[in-house]
Amino acid sequence: MEGVSREIRLVARPQGFPGEDLFELAETPVPEPADGQVLIRNAYFSVDPYMRPRMNDVRSYVAPFTLGEAMTGGAVGRVAVSRNPALAEGQWVVHSLGWREWALSDGTGLRPIDPALAPVSTALGVLGMPGFTAWYGLFVIGEPKEGETALVSGAAGAVGSAAGQMARIAGCRVIGSAGSAEKTAWLEELGWEGVFDYRERGPSAALRELAPDGVDIYFDNVGGEHLEAAIGAMRTYGRVVACGSISRYNDAEPAAGPRNMFLVVTKRLKMQGFIISDHFDRFGEFFAEASEWVRDGRLRYRETVVEGIENAPRAFLGLLRGENIGKMLVQVGPAE
Repeated sequence: MEGVSREIRLVARPQGFPGEDLFELAETPVPEPADGQVLIRNAYFSVDPYMRPRMNDVRSYVAPFTLGEAMTGGAVGRVAVSRNPALAEGQWVVHSLGWREWALSDGTGLRPIDPALAPVSTALGVLGMPGFTAWYGLFVIGEPKEGETALVSGAAGAVGSAAGQMARIAGCRVIGSAGSAEKTAWLEELGWEGVFDYRERGPSAALRELAPDGVDIYFDNVGGEHLEAAIGAMRTYGRVVACGSISRYNDAEPAAGPRNMFLVVTKRLKMQGFIISDHFDRFGEFFAEASEWVRDGRLRYRETVVEGIENAPRAFLGLLRGENIGKMLVQVGPAE
């Protein structure tokens, strides 16, 4: 095919909070698929907190982003040209080829999706990796029981909002922490039993009021002060689901950990981290349950959509600043 495809490349490593100057918008020819390949016209791609550590030149559970190459990550698009008999033209697929308008693939790692089930954007949010992360962390690690109290930090984000709603589905009383009045209003609209704006009052003070009898499950997306407060509020045999530490991702120097870690022993707490890519063998189980919850309205979602690939760096930095409600997406093509 003729034409130009635009992509966002990382061109420098950050020191502390990143700036837009670390990225460049590059143009490349739209690729022509060879035998066995497909050409995908992307509609949306995802910006996610885990991408911030990958900008550093330090390997964690995955390799860092390569300077001068397009940023990778979740994207959803439609097959425009197919030279692969397993994939039909017009089919919608999810892939990990990331921040670009057009993507070329040999079919490896593509997951077909049904646009009749839900908007295709949900394949990057509530019915995709964030929703699956919430489901696995809550049900497999958190092990919720009816009548328990669950606390979720980063509760208005894609993972946190799903985790809290799933805890309510499991019969828990749910408390959520978020960073603005608009976010806490949405959590109240979802029916959560307690919400607080951590910019207005600290988590320790909020939990003394909202969870005077303690917390059984803490779904941690934030780390730092929230984790320390949650450990202090946990009941005996409580469970901490260690999903992320976005409050620490931009620290130039490592911060001290919670000062009350001794309570993990005295309260007999379970604290477990996880990487969702280790558990994709259970995605089908998640999808069957979550898609039913979305259909019947028990699992609601919001999306913050930024238009245009040139605005992807701004969307990503906005995510790190907490400007999104629900899933943060960049739209780069038609969604129908």
